Amino acid sequence: MAVNDPLGDMLTRIRNGLRARKSTIRSPASGYRGRVLEVLKKEGYIRGFERTEAEPGRSEFEIELKYHEGEPAIREIHRVSKPGRRVYSPVDKLPRVYNGLGISIVSTPRGVMSDADAREQRVGGEVLCTVF
Repeated sequence: MAVNDPLGDMLTRIRNGLRARKSTIRSPASGYRGRVLEVLKKEGYIRGFERTEAEPGRSEFEIELKYHEGEPAIREIHRVSKPGRRVYSPVDKLPRVYNGLGISIVSTPRGVMSDADAREQRVGGEVLCTVF
């Protein structure tokens, strides 16, 4: 079955895995999803991820979820820019999640990065999702 929003699908799998207290989840692999996972790993929201071959010609990510004292490291994860409504933001109007306690993941001309990195590099772009 075709997925209209691959990133939204992965975020929902992460959200559902955390609610079910899973240690790892699987999601179809792509370069775009991998760059978002790199940001989540760098910011400390997931332990890590690995690309595996599910069957010949089809690979997937095995994402290791992170918990702290039994509670998920990710409390909220929401898709902002959707296929039906793209949300773009200049660098000075990038959203702050819970006054800087969370992050926004932004797709910029310089790659996918957190909102803090985008402000540091003075570049805006498409706001993909928010994480807290």
